[in-house]
Amino acid sequence: MMDLPNCPKCNSEYTYEDGSLFVCPECAHEWNLELETENSEDKKIIKDANGNILNDGDAVTIIKDLKVKGSSLVIKIGTKVKNIRLVDGDHDIDCKIDGFGAMKLKSQFVKKV
Repeated sequence: MMDLPNCPKCNSEYTYEDGSLFVCPECAHEWNLELETENSEDKKIIKDANGNILNDGDAVTIIKDLKVKGSSLVIKIGTKVKNIRLVDGDHDIDCKIDGFGAMKLKSQFVKKV
């Protein structure tokens, strides 16, 4: 029996081939194995302080008091940030924090909720 890959979306082991595509019967995700490997090499994986993989739209919590550059404000530990967006660069999270506005954060100072 041919060893088929698990579904990249839900990790189901019950995938099957349909022509040149693989199909997951549990979540209905369809993918081409060659395209999946090419896309995974292009994306940079960003992890939080605990090693959890972050995605666009996730909610995170600040794990350390952070000084806001150019002002005397401090973002306190435990501040929750919703709907993050991942970007390239040193500060790899783009978000909006209530009371502070648009902000860029480093992933090493947040944990996934």
